[in-house]
This record gives sequence, C-alpha cells and structure tokens, in this order.
Amino acid sequence: MDSTVATEAAKRATSTIPIVMALVLDPVGSGLINSLSHPGGNVTGLSMMTTVDLNSKRLELLKAMISPLSNVAVMWNPDHPNHRPQVEELKIRAPFLAIELTFVAISRVEQLERAFSDIGTAKAQALYVVEDPLFFAQRAPLLKFAAAARLPTLHDLRRFPEEGALMSYGPDLYDLFRRSAGYVDRILKGAKPADLPVEQPTRFELVINLKTAKALNIDIPPTLLALADDVIE
Repeated sequence: MDSTVATEAAKRATSTIPIVMALVLDPVGSGLINSLSHPGGNVTGLSMMTTVDLNSKRLELLKAMISPLSNVAVMWNPDHPNHRPQVEELKIRAPFLAIELTFVAISRVEQLERAFSDIGTAKAQALYVVEDPLFFAQRAPLLKFAAAARLPTLHDLRRFPEEGALMSYGPDLYDLFRRSAGYVDRILKGAKPADLPVEQPTRFELVINLKTAKALNIDIPPTLLALADDVIE
C-alpha cells in the first residue's frame, strides 16, 4: 500500500528524527526528498516509482487477459497527490492499445456504490484500480461490488487477488520491506538519511486468481499463466 500520506505526516512532525520509507510512490514529486541520489533532509529509503512503465504494462496484461477488450474503467482518488499524473499517463497509453477509458473518481467511502453504478452505465469490461490507501482499506466491499457486477479487476498489490480480484502486477512489497531494513541498519550505525540515495523497485510480481477467472468465464492464455509469479487456485 502506498504510504505517501503517512510519510508526509511523519515529515511534518519532525525534521530531525530519521524516517525510512518503503512504499512511497513518488517521493520527489511529493516533496519528501530533493532527488533520488541526494535526498537531503531526514527522509530516505525506497521509492515505488520505477523506470518501468507500469501503467502501460498493466493495460497490456489486461488486454492479453481479456479478448476482445475495448472499454476499461479506471478508479482513482483525486485527493491523492500522485493519482493525476497516473491518470494523464493512462490517457496517453490507452489509445495505443485501442482501449477507451472511463474514469471514476472516488475520495470517500460512500461514493463506492455510485461508482460501480457509473461503471455499469459505461459498460466497462474491466476495472483498473489505481492503488490508494482508501481502496485498500475498502477492498472487501470493492471486490464484493465487482463480483456482483461480474467485473474483472486489476490492481497493484497481490493482496487484492488473494482476496478475490482477478489480477495484480506491481513491485514486490516484501522485497521493499526487506531492503528498507538495510537503511535502518546503516542509520543506526551513523549514516545520515540525507546522504543515503533512495532506491527503486527491482522485483515485480504478476499474481492471477484462477478461481476468479473461471467464475467470470475468462480463459487465461497459457502464455500469460506461464508469466505469473503466483497463480491462486
């Protein structure tokens, strides 16, 4: 789960106590650090941002999973500091895959039911969820609405397919947590956060829920199953 908001709150609370982040999407754009190579201040650690075009990759995976696919709904939070750039990137990438996007903005829990009504009206064939703490906290009702609408969903985090979503593709969070421990060790040994370059993800995982695919009558191509790091049956 993206911890940008929590890290911003921690930085506002102190400018002297070292802060090690593990799951911040864009620490430079969020103003948490000066740059990846020279973070400055008291914040360092790992960024979830990567040179890999994850938005494009996820759309490609969804296109490969569901055929034919031409209409995808995108659920995003306009209050999240990093969602608008992702929305703009999706708008650029989608036409290359002949996909039309319908954007559904949610910033409060009570908007969730109406959002799925709008998605149904748009006749979306799948739902692309831009990762957000609100959606993660509300994953049970979100997936319940999706199941009722027989709508396959795509996420960043493996927790979603573990709980019934169709698929996720994103950084390996457990690897990021393990690597963040190294920052804690170096700081405890005297290193200054300002001098420790922020690292990016190096491991990514594709998780597919085969049980959900069968329930939705989605025939997953064998080539895609072969690429999966984990298949939930």
